[in-house]
Amino acid sequence: MQKPISKIVIVGGGAAGWITAGLLAAHHNADKGQLAPSPKLDITLIESPDVATIGVGEGTWPSMRSTLEKIGINETQFLLHCDASFKQGSKFINWCTEATHNPLQSPASYLHPFSLPAGQPQFDISNYWLPHHEQVAFAAAVSNQEAIAKASLAPKLGSTKQYGFINNYGYHLDAGKFSELLREHCTGKLGVNHIRDHVDDIHLAELGDIESVQCRSKGLINGDLFIDCSGVKSLLLGGALNVPFICQKQVLFNDCALAVQVPYDNDDTPIASNTHSTALDNGWVWDIGLPTRRGVGHVYSSDHQSDDQALEQLITYLTPSIGDKASDINPRKLSIAPGYRASCWHKNCVAIGMASGFIEPLEASALALIEWLASQVAEQLPANRQVMDTISTRVNKQFEQHWQQIIEFLKLHYVLSERQSDYWQDHRHETSSSDELRHKLALWRHHVPSVADINHRNPLFPAASYQYVLYGMRPNYTAMPAQLKPSLKRQAQQLFNENQQRTMQLAKALPSNRDLLQQLASHPFPLI
Repeated sequence: MQKPISKIVIVGGGAAGWITAGLLAAHHNADKGQLAPSPKLDITLIESPDVATIGVGEGTWPSMRSTLEKIGINETQFLLHCDASFKQGSKFINWCTEATHNPLQSPASYLHPFSLPAGQPQFDISNYWLPHHEQVAFAAAVSNQEAIAKASLAPKLGSTKQYGFINNYGYHLDAGKFSELLREHCTGKLGVNHIRDHVDDIHLAELGDIESVQCRSKGLINGDLFIDCSGVKSLLLGGALNVPFICQKQVLFNDCALAVQVPYDNDDTPIASNTHSTALDNGWVWDIGLPTRRGVGHVYSSDHQSDDQALEQLITYLTPSIGDKASDINPRKLSIAPGYRASCWHKNCVAIGMASGFIEPLEASALALIEWLASQVAEQLPANRQVMDTISTRVNKQFEQHWQQIIEFLKLHYVLSERQSDYWQDHRHETSSSDELRHKLALWRHHVPSVADINHRNPLFPAASYQYVLYGMRPNYTAMPAQLKPSLKRQAQQLFNENQQRTMQLAKALPSNRDLLQQLASHPFPLI
């Protein structure tokens, strides 16, 4: 129990395994980006040679910039190697109704940007927008990112230092290439041991901890702490340790996806600055713009339509952009088991990524959860087994809170919709929503979403995210306040005016996504 935690075994690669390995090594074994002479941790990652990463195109949050910087990866190298582009938020198309007449009263699309509304967190401007909801969309009034993203502009200049920004941003990336880059960096620069082998068995110690894993070729591999990144199989946490899975299909119905890579018509096609999420009769389509192609996928509920019907919907979606080629697509089917494990850390095992849970990628929370949990393990690494349970208890508590908020926030998108198919009406049925969400929706009829509505620290989605979705879909949802202080009205008006001026300035100054990415090959971002 007093023996120091020094040997970490990670089972599974992909983004989950290699981000975890990178953050652990960078936090404990590196000195100013270089491997220390006497590493504290022996980190071994075991990766099956038969499991390929799904390279359909993934979206990240702005937190990925900090993660990559901690690991020590150069941003220019990352962008070029991973066929990556800039993401400034998510655009939701046709989520409100099937037919649109007045684009402000019943908006065909709205943006959930990565920037906070003007004035936040010190000053909440949303109350002062409400009287003007018929004249200007919420995101356009309080953030310049709606106009910048609509024009496919970049969030920074070529002279902006790496990982710095003018507008807050994350990335769109090729997941397969991303895993390759992380693997090369972790093994070449951070001293992570890499074993390509199958894990055939897991051996438990007398008190229930994992003692070792049995590899087909390498034999027994012992460890002090085991990280389960084995995907939906959850070989260690769900399999050997039998931690139960909490299904959420009764709340979020989508359990399938058809994913396909779509080429551009020409090399000059603008690269979208946000993920496009387009609502369909029984699900929705993601559309992610990378420099060389798009990653497109139809997420749907098998209880509401067949695979053939889903394919037909995907072909219909793609036809306007690629014509007759849409009929020739051969998408890959992905199965989704919506839900999460009752705990992510049990005994001496932590599950990260799909081994701990997965849900439809509506707000691209998967990689953000990987980053958060891998950071928690790296920053709170127990000194020995004796204190591990204390640390795991608090990590598990926040893990559950994060999952509850993710489910609530994604559900919000559905319950606000006025689309009329059975799928959408089933989503709005009160039996599929939590009491907590219903109470908040009743509250927001009279009060704007605020930090007081979020009952735990460091939430994944701040109050501003709820405002963007609520007022993007239902601009007139909240009753206008009876009285607003004149001094605060003037402050709000000044912020509205400054946002408008800033929008016009940036629209002239910022390059397009494609132009900036093309410049990087010869003019990398400055390091300082």
